Amino acid sequence: MKHMTRKATRHVNQNEGLIFEKSSPGKAAWKLPPLDVPEVDTAKLLGASERTDLGNLPEVSEIEIIRHFTRMSTWNYAIDLGMYPLGSCTMKYNPRVNEAVARVEGIANGHPYQPEKISQGALLIIKTLSEQLIEITGMDAITLQPAAGAHGEMTGLLMVRAYHQSKGNARKKILIPDSAHGTNPATAAMVNYAVENLKSDTRGMVDIQALAAQMNEDVAALMLTNPNTLGVFEQDIHKIADILHAKGGLLYMDGANMNALVGKVRPGDFGVDVMHLNLHKTFSTPHGGGGPGSGPVAIKKALEPFLPTPVLTKKSDGTLGFDYNRPQSVGRVRAFYGNFGMFVRALAYIQANGPDGLRQTTEDAVLNANYIRKGLEGTYDLPYSTPTMHEVVFSDKVQLKKGVRTMDIAKRLIDYGFHPYTTAFPLIVPGALMIEPTESESKEEMDLFIEAMKSIAEEVEEDPQIVLDAPHSTRVSRLDETAAARKPVLRWKPAN
Repeated sequence: MKHMTRKATRHVNQNEGLIFEKSSPGKAAWKLPPLDVPEVDTAKLLGASERTDLGNLPEVSEIEIIRHFTRMSTWNYAIDLGMYPLGSCTMKYNPRVNEAVARVEGIANGHPYQPEKISQGALLIIKTLSEQLIEITGMDAITLQPAAGAHGEMTGLLMVRAYHQSKGNARKKILIPDSAHGTNPATAAMVNYAVENLKSDTRGMVDIQALAAQMNEDVAALMLTNPNTLGVFEQDIHKIADILHAKGGLLYMDGANMNALVGKVRPGDFGVDVMHLNLHKTFSTPHGGGGPGSGPVAIKKALEPFLPTPVLTKKSDGTLGFDYNRPQSVGRVRAFYGNFGMFVRALAYIQANGPDGLRQTTEDAVLNANYIRKGLEGTYDLPYSTPTMHEVVFSDKVQLKKGVRTMDIAKRLIDYGFHPYTTAFPLIVPGALMIEPTESESKEEMDLFIEAMKSIAEEVEEDPQIVLDAPHSTRVSRLDETAAARKPVLRWKPAN
């Protein structure tokens, strides 16, 4: 390869390290000493449920099993190794102090079935986080129940529907800009609304004239991602809110990109009626991976009667407890009251930073994205010249002349030691390269990323096949993505 990657990779074949392949009869990692107490008759204890055949478990030595798991750990990319430039996903560093606090014994071992009288500490954490998120967003009330951002979207729209039903007309449609997050239209359909697309203007913002023409008494709400998926702040947000409210509609804000606004502006102050937050994106709780998430929904006063049950309240004796007597509630949307461990981590993050620190993280996130934008302008096509905030979207228009697409560039980026950026999204930009460095990254790391992206652009011009065949340094070469999606190999099978 013409350009060296920033980390060397030991060459291994696809099957190296598979523990089953190393198995030999009689090998053992550890041999237990003979029992010095009477043996228990497990057949009497377990009956028919006792398993006598342990299956084809591998027989390996101690060093083989240690090397297996250690080697497997090096096959993964992580934020602890380098930058995650995934636009929209906001894969920033989660401070270790958050994890330490979440593991404090009294917090980690609390059980949701404990009586409220011995759960006052946990309830105070929920109350404090709720109050601080309300202050950050400028809203009036909040529920922490939803388990993810998309779950928050559903909860928010259920409250929108309940609000309109209380007025005698549930309404039929949700307006969604073409620059919105992809979950928005799916969520609206799940809540039984018809979805109507709203076009962006040449700035990459909501077309105000189109909104005014489409807004009527059939529209329940506009689901607006702000800043939108181009990283652009909707400068006409007050006009948007006024157009909706004039016809009785509500403004729903997808708050997934709130990490570009915290400490600078509050959605409740520019007309938002209901919004969700992604605690993993903005407030540094673990990000997905099939694990617990959190997507709180904040609302204005008019929607408060419709909050999911239960609602945390302060009782007459001064203690905290849950109120289940909510006749207009949309009902429970999550077992217990959301994912408590995520609340602890988010609160630790907010308290550690304080108002000034949170504002600084926002400013750093925007500064970093614009640093990368300036570094790559002229190398990659920038379809919108509008100022961007926490993320920037380029296109593969220049490289496409050589037959190289955004996916090819992303795969070549792996050879340079970086996780790929978000490819082909947002759909409003054909061949999109969506990049978000977050506030976590240093100038040195971003310089390495910019240098890698420029080197790939040079390769496209001089020898595009290098990029088209990438990645070259991984243990598995480029896959047939169609076959991988339709015929995935999900478990090991012996060669015979």
